[in-house]
Amino acid sequence: MTIISNWGNTPKVDAKIFQFHTLEQLKEIIGHSNSLIARGMGRCYGDSALNDTIVSTTDFKQIKQLDTETGQLLCESGVTLKTILETIVPLGWFLPVTPGTKFVTIGGAVAADVHGKNHHNSGSISNFVQYIDILTSDATVIRCSKKENQTLFENTCGGMGLTGIITEVCLQLIPIKSAYIRQQTICANNLDEIMDLFSKNSHWTYSVAWIDCLAKGRNIGKSVLMLGEHAQLQELNKKQKKKPLELKPNKTLSVPFFLPQWVLNSWTVRAFNALYFRKHPKIPTTSIVGFDSFFYPLDKICNWNRMYGKKGFTQYQCVFPLDSSKKALYEILNIVAQTQQGSFLAVLKQLGKQSNGISFAMEGYTLTLDFPMNKKTLLLLPQLDRVVEKYGGRINLSKDCRMPASLFQNSYQNVKQFVKHKHQFDPKNMFQSHQSKRLEIRP
Repeated sequence: MTIISNWGNTPKVDAKIFQFHTLEQLKEIIGHSNSLIARGMGRCYGDSALNDTIVSTTDFKQIKQLDTETGQLLCESGVTLKTILETIVPLGWFLPVTPGTKFVTIGGAVAADVHGKNHHNSGSISNFVQYIDILTSDATVIRCSKKENQTLFENTCGGMGLTGIITEVCLQLIPIKSAYIRQQTICANNLDEIMDLFSKNSHWTYSVAWIDCLAKGRNIGKSVLMLGEHAQLQELNKKQKKKPLELKPNKTLSVPFFLPQWVLNSWTVRAFNALYFRKHPKIPTTSIVGFDSFFYPLDKICNWNRMYGKKGFTQYQCVFPLDSSKKALYEILNIVAQTQQGSFLAVLKQLGKQSNGISFAMEGYTLTLDFPMNKKTLLLLPQLDRVVEKYGGRINLSKDCRMPASLFQNSYQNVKQFVKHKHQFDPKNMFQSHQSKRLEIRP
């Protein structure tokens, strides 16, 4: 037995962990198990990849095929996005959708139906999955896609591993001319301005905003918008043009141990916010940056989750429908500012439509906040929950470790259908997580 947790370092469970290298080994594990969940790199934040029995996919990591003419990639589910990027970028291809870290497996990305900075234009990763192979509870492998076994496909993408274990993923990549991003940054004084900027710049492929969540009054929603496009060859300088598809490895820092929780407080957050705004000029600024800097800024800090201390932290990500987003976000940010529960990570994105099973995304705006797990946070989060429920929003399952079952059942409108389909493909209810039990996702 091993004590294990995911990226938020809470909760911690005592689990039996199985590794496998071949499909036959995985089938044998399935045949001798009653209840389990698959787990990749453990970069979900809460308890969605935790159970008393865990099947780790990290040794099942072969890239099986890459068609350099069409950009179609076939790989085993334990391959990380980092490995995929190291393989495809030098050949002129890129991930069609990526979350904010490359240290996740492709199987985990599909199971969470991850979204990125381009969701408003491209949707989530399931839009680019050509097919997936899934091992069900009777040890049968089923291939499914938008055209074949469609119901299983739609409920597995975003299904958090509850329909079966994804074994292989065939993904359509997108072509690029360089490993660089043309980035434009624009400062906004408040929520009205930043949402107006999102709307006016919706033609950009990528967009994301950093929010000062301690700003009050007329400055609530004070933020920096970052827009991005894959840079063309003519946009690069002479040095970059020599090897346009190569980047020098990023220098990384590391947090070697868990910091005391008092290190992160409203004063340090306020100081960080001031430095961040000082870094970005008030006038719109355009620059050419490596894709790592644009998509994965936090990957430069190894073990950054240790900054929140041994008790861990929770990442609270909520999304609201388009017509109620502004009011809802104002209330959320106002509560956070008034309670002085500042978040180092405070990110706003615009999302497009999505309809898979219990996939998180909906057309509207999503806000992501980090909070250390302590008494103040446990008092704050129910206040935010009430705003989510009031405005018809929902909370991201891949970040959640404490959402009440009632909020989940009320906010994810497809729950009953999902449970029905899960029972169809998993009649033994073998695939369970601590999260699925807590949220009462069961027949």
